Amino acid sequence: MGCNRLEGKVAIITGGARGIGEATVRHFLSHGAKVVIADVRDNLREALCHELGEGTSYIHCDVTNMDDVHKTVSFTVEKFGKLDIMAIFGGFSTYAYACSKTAIVGLMKNAAVEFGIRVNCVSPYGVVMHLTDGLVPVEVMNLNLNFEDLMSKVGNLQGVVLKAEDIAQAALYLASDDAKYVSGQNLFVDGGVTIVNPSLVMDYSSLLGQA
Repeated sequence: MGCNRLEGKVAIITGGARGIGEATVRHFLSHGAKVVIADVRDNLREALCHELGEGTSYIHCDVTNMDDVHKTVSFTVEKFGKLDIMAIFGGFSTYAYACSKTAIVGLMKNAAVEFGIRVNCVSPYGVVMHLTDGLVPVEVMNLNLNFEDLMSKVGNLQGVVLKAEDIAQAALYLASDDAKYVSGQNLFVDGGVTIVNPSLVMDYSSLLGQA
């Protein structure tokens, strides 16, 4: 695998101003891509673009607004002459997150078939970022466990903590020519949780019972 796996590529990364999206922006840039950050966190624009340099641009984009999406694509093509990659990250409430992830996998598979292009998903285990604030039950918080500690305790793979950079690495693989014949796939980055299929509710109860 080369050092610049995205050399000459142009990418749009939605939700790229923070969290997993930001980690992916940094990872793509380090591998030679030009990146347009599409986000609604306009207050982060100046600092991000200054830090990341000329290979990066920012545009306000609410992915629920199709006009914003069309403008983002047009902006990218006008600035860089083409568009090779779209990496879509976004935030949802806990309930909406679960529903949306199920729907996204179906949409991904349909798009891969309908358009004849590479379309894939990454499904991660719990990773610490701003969206995880408030997701740990009060009872667990009283045990002085933060979100990362909790995910480590109820996870299947022991001794390893999932980071945003790990998700970015998976996205890099799928976006690069290393995955040139990979399409319609949902790549689990979950330490084997989907193999054992744990119930977090049961694990919470077990964890509290052992405390």
